[in-house]
Amino acid sequence: MGIPEKIKKIEEDMHRTQINKKTEHHIGLLRAKLSRLKQEQEEQQSRRSGSAVGYDVKKSGDGTVVLIGLPSVGKSTLLNRLTNAKSKVAAYQFTTLDVVPGLLEHNGARIQVLDLPGIIQGASSGRGLGKRVLSVARSADLVLFVVDVFQPEARSLLEKELRSTGIRVDEKPPNVTIESTNSGGIAVTATVKLTKITEQLVKEMLRVYGMNSARVVIREDITDEQLIDVLVGTRVYTPSLTIMNKIDLVNAGFTNELTSKLSYKFVPVSAESNINITALKEEIYKRLDFVRIYMRRRTGETDFEEPMIVRNGSSVLEVCNKVHRNIKDEFRYALIWGKSAKFGGQRVGITHRLMDEDIITLVTK
Repeated sequence: MGIPEKIKKIEEDMHRTQINKKTEHHIGLLRAKLSRLKQEQEEQQSRRSGSAVGYDVKKSGDGTVVLIGLPSVGKSTLLNRLTNAKSKVAAYQFTTLDVVPGLLEHNGARIQVLDLPGIIQGASSGRGLGKRVLSVARSADLVLFVVDVFQPEARSLLEKELRSTGIRVDEKPPNVTIESTNSGGIAVTATVKLTKITEQLVKEMLRVYGMNSARVVIREDITDEQLIDVLVGTRVYTPSLTIMNKIDLVNAGFTNELTSKLSYKFVPVSAESNINITALKEEIYKRLDFVRIYMRRRTGETDFEEPMIVRNGSSVLEVCNKVHRNIKDEFRYALIWGKSAKFGGQRVGITHRLMDEDIITLVTK
């Protein structure tokens, strides 16, 4: 029996099985087997094609965001409003057949915005340009869901397609550590009470992935699907922002009703009529969680005109890499003034974490 037949058999078994407390263990094990088989299938397809399928887009700027939506929701017009790009715009589907980049400059940050071809249902399974399109989103710092005001339910479809390619939107990686060992079987340690998965199921799922000896530490109450994510090891966790486009076609009452009815928050805009675009730029900047770092020369002059933009939580090492890729090899120490310093001019090492509006001097050998 080949992999496609095995996948079909497991899917049929899962479809027949009623989900309840008694069948949780069985369903969890089936999910692990199904995930493992699909992973093997993708690896085989990748080997046959000679390389991974996807668009080759070089990341640039201080952060990268992708516009994802159904065909004809106004992504191209929105890209042109946000950036200096000239994406082709027309009133028919699939106008954009390639990834179109643009540059958004806001609050000193240079943000790469990528307009992706329209997503259709089944994209993650290869329909249309689905797999190539979604592969770009894996390396993005922020996913921008663009939704038509008359199709707000499309948001769940888009998220489902991303999930099928291993992109976890607005989630955190499970707090689980798995360490392979040479012997001793599988030892599971949970620092919290497990209510969604049993230790026995954890052990059996690891064996599905060929792990017979390992130390597992679980620090949160996880589900079997979260454990699969850890075992697969290729999941990416990306924040998102939903943009409700074409609000110029409805009244304020309609928009307010959507706000109260929908389970997700959104930024209402009209790309066509240039409504609320400035507020959208500010929200994108906030979601990327940037901080501004000011460089001070050893002469004592600080450049307050052009701050360096880095992600919140960045260390001195990230600043070194942005100044020059080789500077870390010559690094001695840094002098810090600002919120992250205990006192002005504190000498710190390369792992020191910076805070917004810190001033830094890099001292090299």
